[in-house]
Amino acid sequence: MLAMRLHQPAAVSQAPLRLEDVPVPQPRADEVLIRLEVCGVCHTDLHLAEGDLPPRRAPLIPGHQAVGTVEQVGPGVTSPAPGARVGVAWLYRSCGRCGFCRTGRENLCESAVFTGYDVDGGYAQYLVAPAEFVYPIPAHLTSQDAAPLLCAGIIGYRALRLAEVEPGCRVGLFGFGASAHLALQVARHWGCDVFVVTRNPDHRRLADALGATWVGGPQDRPTELLDAAVVFAPSGAVVVAALARLRAGGTLAINAVHLDGIPAFDYALLYGERTLRSVSNSTRRDGREFLTLAAAIPVRVTTELFALREANAVLGRLKQGTITGAAVLDVTA
Repeated sequence: MLAMRLHQPAAVSQAPLRLEDVPVPQPRADEVLIRLEVCGVCHTDLHLAEGDLPPRRAPLIPGHQAVGTVEQVGPGVTSPAPGARVGVAWLYRSCGRCGFCRTGRENLCESAVFTGYDVDGGYAQYLVAPAEFVYPIPAHLTSQDAAPLLCAGIIGYRALRLAEVEPGCRVGLFGFGASAHLALQVARHWGCDVFVVTRNPDHRRLADALGATWVGGPQDRPTELLDAAVVFAPSGAVVVAALARLRAGGTLAINAVHLDGIPAFDYALLYGERTLRSVSNSTRRDGREFLTLAAAIPVRVTTELFALREANAVLGRLKQGTITGAAVLDVTA
């Protein structure tokens, strides 16, 4: 099979991913083999390629928003069956035994394994995954539209929950890429007023088209203080800017697996019982809830489609902020 593999992290301008022909993996007792159609491109993939997150294995096939059809099942697997269209997300498996897993917080499991990080991911034509950790894809969604839901969508949904967003409140979204353009639609479905801060004019136009109450750049200030906010940009400076726009008692969630560091700021920005918290991975419950909600809304997914061999260039555009919505790789091309 063809796959884009990372042997050594480097700046994406140096094309660290290589298109290679590698053996098709085989499913074990609790696994399924999936013939992939597409895989979404995530900022986490960029951080891996450039070494912000040192790979845990080499070579590595990145990608954790993969959609395809079950081609073969391992011994003892009864569901999903061959022919089912399924998706694979960031959480590849958890131990199921630790205190976190037993209390519904498998996202914090210290033995958790992550797709495209600990094991080979979806920048390939085939992928093996645990049967209990794949998601059925709603029939009305194309595979291209479904792919970003598996990370950008799920983690954006979890970020809104951790930001303690309630129906009808004022929500701020700082940074507006794949995840935020889906989170905005969830917040609007809950009756929230959504305030979007992004420097990219194309992103501002998309936010406006999706129903944002207010859209502005980093130099602008929302017309009202926010009840809750989510930072999607991997920038500590943006975290401080978002805190400055949060009302007393509000919550700010940082939706970033890597952050460049938070600069010193006046304690007054945090005082007033404001809450600052991180978003770490997601659970299968998050995934099931979000996919059900996405179908009910229904969410509008904005994507740009690229061939698998273009992965390095796509990561470069992601770094520059020139992808509108979500980037998706056609792994069959």
